[in-house]
Amino acid sequence: MNAHLEIKHLLPAWEAFRSATDIAPIRSEAHYQRMVEMLEALLDEAAGDENHPAMELVDIVGKFIEDFEAEHHPLPNVTGVQALKFLMQQHGIKQSDLHDIGSQGVVSEILAGKRELNIRQVRLLSERFGVSPATFV
Repeated sequence: MNAHLEIKHLLPAWEAFRSATDIAPIRSEAHYQRMVEMLEALLDEAAGDENHPAMELVDIVGKFIEDFEAEHHPLPNVTGVQALKFLMQQHGIKQSDLHDIGSQGVVSEILAGKRELNIRQVRLLSERFGVSPATFV
């Protein structure tokens, strides 16, 4: 099958998908809010399983959110760990208060940059601090 014929079949499927899900590059604050809610719902659906089929959509929606935030809500280049440290400071939270994301050793490794946050931890932190999961990714 040549590329032209593949595109001919792909475009109607893409339009149907986009209409049903609203997943597309973000063009407005209202769409941004809907995509953040979508990302949170997808993370809930995946329930920490990094092999869950929803994780492919998490990647796509997360990228659209990241692109929109970079253009419309620019922040200094901050890693997820730096954001976590800032939020901990702002909320008066100590390392020992983060027992829900892991043992003291795990939290210490995360804060030292020796271990990355997993999906479950990102979801818990975004809920705890009331921020987008993209903050920690």
